[in-house]
Amino acid sequence: MEITEIRVTLRNEERLKGFANITFDNAFVVRGMKIIEGNNGLFVSMPSRKRPNGTYQDIAHPIHQDMREDIESQVLKEYEEEVKRNSSN
Repeated sequence: MEITEIRVTLRNEERLKGFANITFDNAFVVRGMKIIEGNNGLFVSMPSRKRPNGTYQDIAHPIHQDMREDIESQVLKEYEEEVKRNSSN
């Protein structure tokens, strides 16, 4: 499975730095990933929904660590490029 497109929308909030939509094989899109500033740097949070008991459940997420790392590295790379594009404007 190949990541064919990543779109990042920047946010200027304390911890929330942006949202990402990612397309696989030009055929399947996952919307609503969050780019978060954590205690140890940036990370990507998968889309989730709030359950009636107040906890959150991922709607979509990678099964294998390799896929999670690939998604995160590519999303964060696109995030950095989007930050550069916006700072030059």
